[in-house]
Amino acid sequence: MTAQRAPLDEAALRADILGGSVWQTLEVVDETGSTNSDLITRANAGVPIAGAVLIAEHQTAGRGRQGRGWSAARYAQVTMSVAIDTADVPTDAWGWLPLATGVAIVDTVTDLGVDAGLKWPNDVLAGGGKLAGILAEVAAEQRVVVVGIGLNVSLRGDEVGVDGVTSLTGLGVSAPDRARVVVRLLSELGRRVTAWRRAGGADPKLIADYRARSLTLGMGVRAILPGDREIVGRARDIDDQGRLIIDSDGRAVTVAAGDIVHLRPADG
Repeated sequence: MTAQRAPLDEAALRADILGGSVWQTLEVVDETGSTNSDLITRANAGVPIAGAVLIAEHQTAGRGRQGRGWSAARYAQVTMSVAIDTADVPTDAWGWLPLATGVAIVDTVTDLGVDAGLKWPNDVLAGGGKLAGILAEVAAEQRVVVVGIGLNVSLRGDEVGVDGVTSLTGLGVSAPDRARVVVRLLSELGRRVTAWRRAGGADPKLIADYRARSLTLGMGVRAILPGDREIVGRARDIDDQGRLIIDSDGRAVTVAAGDIVHLRPADG
């Protein structure tokens, strides 16, 4: 077993991460289907989950957007879900949480020498490939948003059977320490969540930082919306709810959810 594929030390992570106002519990499990599903199930059973961090060494039935499934090699990723208390923040601001998570991931990997950016709404891209994905789900009974994170550390594209996947090692990071990545990522995200709460959702610095890290803004895009509708245009801005504004056929269209394809000039 190489250092890149070593198990996490739960006790050490707890000592480094817990004790602030955001993260209250931390658990590392050897294997599960989906960390998001596990936290949602606990919430539906009446177990308080606000502030919980659940990390899986191996996730066998992870879920992406629109129900897409995937799994990952053991010890090759940071696969975790966090439960964020949203009780004091209006619901129309909850859409910023996955975007704030993306900013936190970019800032974490930038410190490792990786040049990464954000594809709206939920992908972290680097070196022409997908480095991380994010999935947010609401545990409505508890007014908690569960955010799932899959960050490729030493994962190879052939281990997931899809093209366009990259990892920290694939981007030249030598023997990245997953524990240090987890600690830095949760620290960055905790700081963003605290500011988001303080601002009541529309944190001006988060908005500015997201725009600065966005690979989508200014691009020609195809937005594939629920119901297989499509909008083609130029991504112009992010509004104060985290929605994407696209200029299409002379009008501004606001997109709250959908898959975005970045278009080459010949595609648009």
